[in-house]
Amino acid sequence: MSREPSGANKLTQISTTWNSIFVFILFIAGLLVVIPMILIIVVSFSSELSIANNGFTFFPSEWSLDGYKYLMKMGDQLLDSYIITIIHTITGTVMSLAAMTMYAYVIAQPNFKHGKFLTWILFFTMLFGGGLVPSYILNVRYLGINDSIWIFILPSLVNAYHTIILRTFIRTTIPEALFDAARIDGAGHFRAFTSIGLPLLKPGIATIGLFSLVSRWNNWFTGMLYIQNPKLVPLQTLLTKIQDSISFLKQNAEIAGTPDGILLLRNLPDENLRMACTLAVIVPMLFAYPFFQRYFVQGLTLGSIKD
Repeated sequence: MSREPSGANKLTQISTTWNSIFVFILFIAGLLVVIPMILIIVVSFSSELSIANNGFTFFPSEWSLDGYKYLMKMGDQLLDSYIITIIHTITGTVMSLAAMTMYAYVIAQPNFKHGKFLTWILFFTMLFGGGLVPSYILNVRYLGINDSIWIFILPSLVNAYHTIILRTFIRTTIPEALFDAARIDGAGHFRAFTSIGLPLLKPGIATIGLFSLVSRWNNWFTGMLYIQNPKLVPLQTLLTKIQDSISFLKQNAEIAGTPDGILLLRNLPDENLRMACTLAVIVPMLFAYPFFQRYFVQGLTLGSIKD
């Protein structure tokens, strides 16, 4: 049996003391993530009176389901918003990854003479943008994709920063010799990309895919700006409108005109509704994250074993 040099052991192993310190630090970091989540859950089940008297606390004086009951009153609208959000998030993420990985593969080829120009185009879009008004005119007047599902997909199909990350991942992780061997065997670029590039790109694709998934899921401004059809209103936009409407009504309760109406408006769920909306948004992402986690681990260990 071959023995590793003692110097290698010193560099690759840590003492029990330092191991305990790192475990303690990670434990504290984990608590900083978990405790706010627990607080959100508790506040979402607290009554407005308890929140008004005690603030945000882990031990409310009164429990209530008013926030969730108010959300359930949305009925089909809430279900439609969930459906359209899931559809455009998954579809947009898949289409974005397809476009960005192919673009990244092309500009990662060292012998492609237009690679620098196409890379410069990506950098240019990162530094300069037309702004909101030109984008609105382009999407509404010329493309006509407002009030349709395509408004959530096409304008954000390619992210320059994510494409450059994928290009760098290809150049630094996948040996060029693999692509050369595929071309010698008669494979074209598309075959080399699908048979060699995509399987080895899984960790990078999972990372960028999660970024794109979260960004599309949390996108509320696009729906607020372009969508009028109730069946196409995404979840984030719907919850934003609900919270804004309740805040406006509670701040202007006198518009009800009667004492009973004023009391009713002032008793509408507010803070617990906000937390209920927060849970409605983040729970699906919590279920999606473990699917990508295994590829993150694979990415961390990639290249750690040398022949």
